[in-house]
Amino acid sequence: MADAKHKVERAAFGAAIDGILKYVNKDEADREKAFLKLVDLSEKFMGDTFRKESYDAARRMIQDPDSKWMQYVNRILNEVDPHVIKMSALDYGFEAAFCGKKEINEMRVKHQCNIPWLILMDPTSACNLHCTGCWAAEYGNRLNLSFEDMDRIVTQGKELGIYLYFFTGGEPLVRKDDIIRLCEKHDDCGFHAFTNGTLIDEKFCQEMKRVGNFSVAISLEGFDEVNDLRRGKGVFDKVMHAMDLMKQYGLIFGTSICYTSKNYKVVTSDEFLDMIIEKGARFSWYFHYMPVGNSAVPELLPTPQQREEMYKRIRHFRETKAIFGMDFQNDGQFVGGCIAGGRRYLHINAKGDVEPCVFIHYSNVNIHDCTLLEALKSPIFQAYHDNQPFNDNHLRPCPMLENPEKLRQMVKETGAVNTDYQDMESVDHLCDKCESYAENWKPTAERLWNQKK
Repeated sequence: MADAKHKVERAAFGAAIDGILKYVNKDEADREKAFLKLVDLSEKFMGDTFRKESYDAARRMIQDPDSKWMQYVNRILNEVDPHVIKMSALDYGFEAAFCGKKEINEMRVKHQCNIPWLILMDPTSACNLHCTGCWAAEYGNRLNLSFEDMDRIVTQGKELGIYLYFFTGGEPLVRKDDIIRLCEKHDDCGFHAFTNGTLIDEKFCQEMKRVGNFSVAISLEGFDEVNDLRRGKGVFDKVMHAMDLMKQYGLIFGTSICYTSKNYKVVTSDEFLDMIIEKGARFSWYFHYMPVGNSAVPELLPTPQQREEMYKRIRHFRETKAIFGMDFQNDGQFVGGCIAGGRRYLHINAKGDVEPCVFIHYSNVNIHDCTLLEALKSPIFQAYHDNQPFNDNHLRPCPMLENPEKLRQMVKETGAVNTDYQDMESVDHLCDKCESYAENWKPTAERLWNQKK
């Protein structure tokens, strides 16, 4: 009965999305009515899962044609393939944000542990590039999650209400055939990969368009000279070509950017943002440099002044640029602090070790020896559950970078072991590198947090 109801509700959402797509490049008033119908349907289905003010805000945005966000949505409708739009809306919206959110909330109460909204996993340790400073360049194709491993993770995840699955690596598109197989088998899930972009060709674009539920974020460090200095000569041009192909095929994609003390200005400049928007990027994930590993370079950590500039710059272009930007270290206020440890996501590496975060290589369990739920109840994950948020100031969210004493304590108390592929680092060595950064950032973080209030 529950499955039948779910199918009826998904069909109703699908019909509402079809109603919007029917008016692409036609009368804007009819498109507006179709959007409002979708909001009404969402409110009826979700009830008080979201506040009434959220639904009202969505209606106001829809009724304001000059709204930056409405222009953003209309541009997607005009430029992205209709099947890709529908599958993305159903899997990211209906399944993950609506059905999944309800089920996850119930599972958290039932099991008294964190249940994530998405799972990040490494299909392989292999990579086709040899980027400076990257472990994959030396480690190679030694470790892989099999298709059966990944299929089992997704199947168990769906039983907990998890409908979003992201891939990193290594280079995940080394395994693109298996990723497409997962998209086909689990067409009620959204899949997304962080990729260097060089393996995206016309054939793969056709496959992405066919399944409709797979998107990518391409890693960039800046323009060609800076990007190729680390990634290799000609890589920037290959990435630009991949973007052109994906735009041509009406696919959804964005960028993934690690900002440092050296490149933070370039990757938030008007010139850079305008370039990726013109190429068809719909979003940009920004990640603060993390000094993980014995060979990390703490000098690449942004200064407090540089991080504050990032904080302000991302907020500025959210209001002025036709792209969605998320700065995971500076946007804690929107997600309640640290999202790791299964609170919003977890990471499974190519060995199968279940880690609280892609940057925190300490674990008690391996997915080959336990279920996903058992991993979420393991000591290090329960420590995250019991200690989050790690700071009431969500501009200081991380138990490593801004609160290193917290990570040090959790790892030692839970007996979690280092799971890095080859550069084993003690928790004391890692946290020692973060102590001065945390202390220096604290005054700026406190000032910005108080201003926000």
